[in-house]
Amino acid sequence: QVQLVESGGGSVQAGESLRLSCVISGDIDNINVIGWYRQTLGKDRELVAGITRLGKTYYSNSAWGRFTVSRDNAKDAVFLQMNSLESGDTGIYHCNTGPTTAETMGVPEDVYDYWGPGTQVTVSH
Repeated sequence: QVQLVESGGGSVQAGESLRLSCVISGDIDNINVIGWYRQTLGKDRELVAGITRLGKTYYSNSAWGRFTVSRDNAKDAVFLQMNSLESGDTGIYHCNTGPTTAETMGVPEDVYDYWGPGTQVTVSH
């Protein structure tokens, strides 16, 4: 079993920044990839950014150049620095480990899919 808990969401104005954190616990020795997803009403979850244990990264087109994903393996945590936020970034942000993210990034993963409960990000004009 793996547990993922996100934090750092909030309500900000367009152009401002937020830093999300995802703390991982449980049976974590085999985890390779962690992804950040955005869930908005009426849409499928979208992979925004991902990172492997060795630091290979992935960014969606909308995140490229504005978001930075990082990982602290010693603290079992992954971070998402979001700059120049736009209203389209509004949603619930979940972190994930497992095949869902691994397949998109083209990397191996030996654990099942696990999801955190999410943290709300709201960006207003």
